Amino acid sequence: MNELQIALAIVGAVAVAGVLGYNRIQERRYRKQAEATFRSMERDVLMDNAVVDAYSPPARASNQRVEPEVRDAQFEHDLSGLDRATGLQEPRFEQGPQTVSGPAAQPIETQPSQMVTVQEAPGPAPSPAPRPAAPAKPVREAAVVSIPPCSPHEQAIEYRIQVKGDGILANVFSDAVAHTRNLSKRVRWMGYAVNGDGWEELRLWSDIHYREIVVSMQLADRNGSVSEQELTALCGLVRDAAAPHGLRVSCDDFDSALERARVLDLFCVDVDVLIGLNVVARGEEALPMHHVRHEAETAGMLLAPDGTYQLQDQRGEILFSLCNHESTPFSPESLDSFSTRGVTLLFDVPRVPDGLKIFDSMVALGRKLAHEVSGLLVDDNLRPLTDSGIERIRHQLAQIYGRMDTRGIPAGSDLALRLFS
Repeated sequence: MNELQIALAIVGAVAVAGVLGYNRIQERRYRKQAEATFRSMERDVLMDNAVVDAYSPPARASNQRVEPEVRDAQFEHDLSGLDRATGLQEPRFEQGPQTVSGPAAQPIETQPSQMVTVQEAPGPAPSPAPRPAAPAKPVREAAVVSIPPCSPHEQAIEYRIQVKGDGILANVFSDAVAHTRNLSKRVRWMGYAVNGDGWEELRLWSDIHYREIVVSMQLADRNGSVSEQELTALCGLVRDAAAPHGLRVSCDDFDSALERARVLDLFCVDVDVLIGLNVVARGEEALPMHHVRHEAETAGMLLAPDGTYQLQDQRGEILFSLCNHESTPFSPESLDSFSTRGVTLLFDVPRVPDGLKIFDSMVALGRKLAHEVSGLLVDDNLRPLTDSGIERIRHQLAQIYGRMDTRGIPAGSDLALRLFS
């Protein structure tokens, strides 16, 4: 190597080191800015909990596994008192009486909608009052102007901000929408077009004018409840974007929303259960993987890109999965020669509709698999799962599903999938 090559090598090394150093400085600066803007005190439960044993909910504050149990009286009081303690009533706009065209017109008072559970089912349109017959002129039907519902947000799990004005262009909020992607909780933007007949996802780059926009933030998820800082930040983003255009912004009460988020988070912790059933080899032998593969595929399971077998419903949602008990994922190339001491069946309780039936199917597959490979069906503590143990888990599942139904968030519903994502 001559002197020119050595010099070029040194110059190249110095340039690479300079670029890496500059990128590191920029990365630290942007990280500090992001942390200063959206600081959260919540811990990431999904990263804290590596493996969850049979019938144990994920712990939010530590890695200790806790077996689920029936709620105490204080928790029942917290949940049952949510509506009256937190002001969960839907705000409504007063509507003036609408008159009927034609002779003998009678005023028709519009009735405000009432939230019964989570989503309100549309009721029949109000019928006009009976009118006396007019022999000289035919009676015309009442002309009722379509009025949008008070809001499209999910009152049970979301905080709401309303924006009103005379023809709002969606691109006014393009920067605000981009900033909300940095928040830890999901934010939805819905609009009611001036000439529209229903709510829709905000189309930022269209020339559609909206007469009302609703911004909704989810109050809780598996990472915990929303913070006051995030609610304040969201309301501030919307107000700052709306102010130059003279738009009216109304943010729901922070204290009420935070109390709702706290109670909702307690509910989530109570029902967030991941059940694991394990099939392990006897002695020091390994499981014959070709038998495992055959039984999984016979049950309708497919090998997913993440290296697990999955049984999915028509929506593509996972009903239960089969993974390696060890850390190495399954792969199509080495599946027949794969060697493992055990496999695990996983059942994510709040995300599965008709859960008792699906749980029974998973138990049946686990028992059949254990029989075919001459293995044992055990829990994560390697204790054999007997009929009485399985029945105890099933009983706890029935209690969990009952609490979810009572709360108006059935397992596997859209609300449950969003809460337990």
